[in-house]
Amino acid sequence: MATDEELKRAIKAFKKRLKLTQLDDESRLGHGSKTSKVAGITPPAGFPPTIWEELVAKGRLKREGSGTYSLLNPS
Repeated sequence: MATDEELKRAIKAFKKRLKLTQLDDESRLGHGSKTSKVAGITPPAGFPPTIWEELVAKGRLKREGSGTYSLLNPS
C-alpha cells in the first residue's frame, strides 16, 4: 500500500511524461492536424508496478494493455 504522497508523486510524473510525449508527437505532425493522438504511455521508471495498479484501483489511471496506461480523469 503506497502512501498518499507516493501516489501524488507518481501521478504527477505520469502526467508530465504524458504531456512531453504528446508535445513530441505534435512536433512531428507537420502542417496538418496539430493535435496529438497519444493517449496512453508506459509509466515512468522509478515507481514500482504496484503504484500504477493502485492508481488504476483508485480510478486515476486506466490500464490499456501491453504495459501502457492512460489518464481516466485528465484534469
